[in-house]
This record gives sequence, structure tokens and C-alpha cells, in this order.
Amino acid sequence: MGDKLDFIREEMERLRNEGLLITIRRMDTPPGAWMVVDGRKVLNFCTNNYLGLATHPRLKEAAIKAIEEWGAGPAAVRSIAGTQRLHLELEERLARFKGVEAALYVQSGFCANQAAIPPLVGPEDVIFSDELNHASIIDGCRLSRAKIVVYKHCDPEDLEEKIKEHLPNYRRGLLVTDGVFSMDGDIAPLDKLYEVAEKYGLITMVDDAHGEGVLGRGGRGIVDHFGLHGRFDIEIGTLSKAFGVVGGVIAGKKVIVDFLRQKARPFLFSSAVTPADTAACIAAVDLLEESTELVDRLWANANYFKSEMKRMGFDIGASQTPIVPVMLGEAPLAMEFSRRLFEEGVFAMALGFPTVPRGKARIRVMNTASHTKEDLDRGLEAFHKVGRELGVISG
Repeated sequence: MGDKLDFIREEMERLRNEGLLITIRRMDTPPGAWMVVDGRKVLNFCTNNYLGLATHPRLKEAAIKAIEEWGAGPAAVRSIAGTQRLHLELEERLARFKGVEAALYVQSGFCANQAAIPPLVGPEDVIFSDELNHASIIDGCRLSRAKIVVYKHCDPEDLEEKIKEHLPNYRRGLLVTDGVFSMDGDIAPLDKLYEVAEKYGLITMVDDAHGEGVLGRGGRGIVDHFGLHGRFDIEIGTLSKAFGVVGGVIAGKKVIVDFLRQKARPFLFSSAVTPADTAACIAAVDLLEESTELVDRLWANANYFKSEMKRMGFDIGASQTPIVPVMLGEAPLAMEFSRRLFEEGVFAMALGFPTVPRGKARIRVMNTASHTKEDLDRGLEAFHKVGRELGVISG
């Protein structure tokens, strides 16, 4: 009889042999345009710090002040003794910023999907989910025990066909999609999806994790981008990407948010977010309301980087956002490309299965407002050198 943990060793060896073993690097400095990673100073194309707010002086000042006034943590769940004035202020500010009736602040974007989906649908219901939706949506759907019907990526016509086939067999339906798809950088056709969902009376939900602070007027998100205020039922957001802090938000119609305060398990059974994080998020909203400068700079940087990568002959997929997938195909090539970039002083991680489908491994570049043109040119030079060396481009 073998060791009971042999299955783990065998699986780890398989991942290593197939080039799928994740290497976890050590960050030695904060997430800026340049970082020290595993002791080496490198140009950072990895973090989701779109607007550079993670190290912004006003966010750090707000966090320090909150610790001095409120302490390190609430020491309670929100529903018992953990809802502090700061939490309510942030929820009110986020609702106004996004143009919705109400908002609920939870521990993370992942938690937000687990909090929102199960109370709205159950075993008698059906969920229509984009085939490339994030893992947090998939897990939230599974927790609900509703029937999950997957429709083709960003395809309203296939969605409608699936609705007509399945909805009559269930009590109610929920449409859920990512707004910006984090691996490809494309945007869901939210206006067309909404038309189909409204036609059949579905509850509508969008996860705007990578659109929050990026899309819409001054970063107000994908619903603002498509002008769907007051019509889309639920917007899920995260405050750990463009906002530079941590936490998730469930925004939308007041009746839904009030209901989730009663039913959402991560809200009811996990301690509240710390005062420092909450205050820093409020400071981030302040900055976004004051000026569009950071959002404008982010898009200018992204457009420049993408145009130059195309000019050099790289395949960057169908990206419509500052997320730039450099498509390479097989995981071993992507891993080697990432390793060589690191040697050239550029930190851009390889992504393979199961994060992306087999045969669609890539390097994912995350542009930010913190990068200068000189930074981008330095990164482009490294991509050109490694791309030619590994036979990815010929020019």
C-alpha cells in the first residue's frame, strides 16, 4: 500500500513536466511601475494596479489615520458589531460614484460573487453564464445549486437560444457575465446581453472587477460605459485592482442590496474589512471624483503599448482594454518567454491551463498609469528581443 499522499506528489510532477507548475515569486517592494522581485529590480507588467493608487500618498495617509482612530480591525462580523461608520460612508460614496441606489462592501471581489449569487437563485432556478466567466462567478453559481447553462463567449444570439431552451423549465433565471474578461482584455457586449435578458425577464448581473476604475466616465465602470444606469440589476466590483486596496462591492438596486444584507453568507459570517482598507478606498473614490487624469493616462499608455506590439508582429488577441494578452500557444513556450523577459529586467508572468484553455497560453501585460513612455519603450524592447530569440516574431 502506497503513501496516502502519493497522489499529490504525482500531480505536482505532472504539472512540472507539462510546464504548468506555478512559480510564486517574492515581491520585495510595493507594486509600482518598477519593483524588486526575488531580489532583482524589474519593470512591473504584472499587478492590477491600473491607476497606481496602491502606493498613492493620499491612500496611505487615509489608512494610517484610520488605524489611529479606529484601531487595526473591527473584531466582528458586519451583522453583529462590525459595521463601522467608515463602512457606511464608503458604501454611500460608491453608490453615488457608480450612479446606483445602494452598495454593499464585502471582503473581496471573490467573496462578492459568493455573497450575491446563492441568495438570488437556488435548485429551482437557472443561471446563464458566459463560458469565460471568472472562477469566482463559477464557484458562486455552484454554491447556489441552480442549473448552470453556459453560453458562447460574448454571444447574445447563443444566449437567447439557451434561454428559450431552458428557462421554461425553471422558476426564474439569472444572467451573469464578466464585464472585462481578465485573460483576454475584451469587453462583454452588455447592451445586447441586457436586451436579451430583459426580453425574458432575467435578473441581470455583471462582474466589473477589471472595469471598475478603468471603463466609463472617470472609471465608473462598464454599466456607465454602456449607459445602462438603473437598468442592470447587480454590479459586482473589486477594490483591489484599479482602486489599489482590497475588498469587493455589490452595487445596484436597493431592494437587492437590502436583501443581501440579510442573506449573503460572506457578509454574515466573516469579519468586516479593516478600517485602514476602508478609509483608503474612500480616498480612492475622492481621487477618481476629482479628476480623470489617471484614467486618461492609463488608456494613453495602453493604446501606445498595444499599437507597438502589433507593429512588431505580436498576436495580442482581441483586447479592448489595458489588459494585453501576448498569445503564444503552448505553456512551455510561455514559461520560457516569461523567464527570458525576467532576465531582461521585465516582470510579465506566463499564464497557462487551467487559468486559460489548453493551447492558449500567453504572457499577460497589465498596463498602468504609473508607467512612463520610457518604461513602455524599455518593455517593448525586451519583448522584441525575446520574441525574435524564441521565434515568435520575425521582424
